[in-house]
Amino acid sequence: MAAQKGKDLLLRVDSTGTGSFAAVAGLRSRSISFNAETVDITHADSAGEWRELLAGAGVKSARIAGTGIFKDAASDATIRSYVFDGTIRDWQVVIPDFGTVEGLFQISSFELSGRHDGEVAFEITLESAGELSFAAP
Repeated sequence: MAAQKGKDLLLRVDSTGTGSFAAVAGLRSRSISFNAETVDITHADSAGEWRELLAGAGVKSARIAGTGIFKDAASDATIRSYVFDGTIRDWQVVIPDFGTVEGLFQISSFELSGRHDGEVAFEITLESAGELSFAAP
């Protein structure tokens, strides 16, 4: 995969529950990580005393993080309500030349910051709340 523009990595949410996705606020940076816990099945007779893992048995999860600014009052209100209500919604991450990841996520962290001579910015982290799907481009 050749180098891609960071701005092409999109974070979108289905805020109405109708399957229609819209970009979230004015994200300036964003990232996604996939995780899989391991299940250790090492025992006294493990070959050479090396650790053994059980394939496909661990819990899978994903985390999305981003920083940005609110582009309008509507995006501010949407994110604020998700934070205070603990809302779980369908989100999409569009990764250029890789594909689209979609599934349920909940906001697990939300921070606001601002300088006296600048705009109010936010940092947001979402944790997966169910099975994710992947669609290649």
